[in-house]
Amino acid sequence: MTVDAAWLELTLEAREHRSEVLEDALLEAGACAVTLSDAADEPILEPAPGATPLWSRTRVTGLFDAQTDIEQVKHLLCALLGCAQLPEAQLHAVEERDWVRAWMDHFHPMRFGERLWVVPSCRQPPDPDAVNLLLDPGLAFGTGTHPTTALCLEWLDAAELAGRRVIDYGCGSGILAIAALKLGAHTATAIDIDPQALIATRENAAVNQVDHRLRVGKPEALGDVQVDVVLANILAGPLMLLAPRLAALTRPGGHVVLAGLLERHADEVEAAYAPWFELQPRREREGWTRLHGIRRG
Repeated sequence: MTVDAAWLELTLEAREHRSEVLEDALLEAGACAVTLSDAADEPILEPAPGATPLWSRTRVTGLFDAQTDIEQVKHLLCALLGCAQLPEAQLHAVEERDWVRAWMDHFHPMRFGERLWVVPSCRQPPDPDAVNLLLDPGLAFGTGTHPTTALCLEWLDAAELAGRRVIDYGCGSGILAIAALKLGAHTATAIDIDPQALIATRENAAVNQVDHRLRVGKPEALGDVQVDVVLANILAGPLMLLAPRLAALTRPGGHVVLAGLLERHADEVEAAYAPWFELQPRREREGWTRLHGIRRG
């Protein structure tokens, strides 16, 4: 195939082969990068801590130099996959672009509540005197663009956090823990079982100069502690399973803030937390729900 482009994208759909198998094969065949995307309009925006963000139908795309002999790549892929015929494939020519810059062009400063802004590093804060959290889209989830993250950030902006201790359970990018610290919390602990999330959280905390007040680790590192605010922006199933643990982490009179659940799951999640918390009025946005409870003594 002759094209006037800098790159070629070869896309396979994960049907007969698992997405990770296709990913490995594309890299072995010379792809300089591989990306996974949804093939069935089934967005996954805030997975449970450590969950692999895959879809029921996943496209796996390898990026190759434009001079690559794609027919030879296809033959090699067949050999690597052990199949006589390559799974259905699509080939696209891609022009040279600054892809990081193109991505960042779509990520703008966002305001949450009265004081808090989330600002990409390539842009100037709209209000230099506001609480500005510097954050770029990255490998871990959580930039404030999803309704569940936005609902949590708005709760933090309105809360009295001065001197409080906070846990962000299922931290993703660390955005909630970092926001809490920038809004006045004394210390925060960011918890996740995904090593990638822990790396991203440490890096984002350093950029925002709050790393000296942030502890980052896996759930087993928590021990028997109680804090003033527990945040968990994950999914309904894990939230229900974690109810006893999150209750134990919240001091009497402390707050639990739960998000990542669809409106249709709110009753079930509330029921799971009702034995320990006085549930406050729900907040809903675009089909998602935020719950807030105050720990009984």
